[in-house]
Amino acid sequence: MVNADRTIQHVLVAVAMEAEAMPFVEYLGLEKDETLFESHLPFLAYSGTHNGAKVTVVTNGKDTIYSTGVDNVGTVPAALASYLALHKLGAADGGVDLLINAGTSGGFQRKGASIGDVFLTTAVSHHDRRIAIPGFDSYGVGRLEPNSSSNNIILNPEKLAAQLGFKTGVVSTGNSLDKTEECDQNMLANDASIKDMEAAAIAWSCALLQKPFLGVKIVTDIVDGDMPSHDEFMLNLATAAKSLQEALPKVLDAVLGKTYSDL
Repeated sequence: MVNADRTIQHVLVAVAMEAEAMPFVEYLGLEKDETLFESHLPFLAYSGTHNGAKVTVVTNGKDTIYSTGVDNVGTVPAALASYLALHKLGAADGGVDLLINAGTSGGFQRKGASIGDVFLTTAVSHHDRRIAIPGFDSYGVGRLEPNSSSNNIILNPEKLAAQLGFKTGVVSTGNSLDKTEECDQNMLANDASIKDMEAAAIAWSCALLQKPFLGVKIVTDIVDGDMPSHDEFMLNLATAAKSLQEALPKVLDAVLGKTYSDL
């Protein structure tokens, strides 16, 4: 179980793409950490301090398996990188007190999302793990939310969002940038405000190790809008990365030195 009275003094920030992470890394003056991951792995780490607390940023690195050189996006590298980082850091200085999954996302205008909005996640679910067998169907959705049985690792962000002026909503995770009609139906059933490719997988890694999870997502494209997601995403990626660099220090300042129950 998560220790609700533990003071947050070490935050791990998990980011999929280097373009999303680097403005924040440079803003905090974090230095590359060659010791966190084994050398044959693609994942990258940066570490330093902020207001007297430790901050570690991990990214999924670049693809070498398929020889594309693009960012390792999606659930598999995200879950593996976050689990390995949490496990390795668990042996140092009492381990990680909070994992923040930061990055870009699609937003639903039906839920009030606009380009550039900052969302703090109230729950995570999957929308592309379709397993129409009793029991496996719920596993496929993989919903985690505050106070969900023994896996109470999802931070309730409502107080924090009100303090910082951010929006809140459910993030629905899938391994494609686009969507099918079935994905649309499942995201509606998930009550999704935003759509991404990593959050639910990273939250699963947090649940394995009982580490608190918070998603901080910047909207780059409108899922239920008129513009193709890939075009709108690329158009707004640089702006969103800058917005993330501005939003994350505010989140850090609001959580560092507090306990899980304070938030």
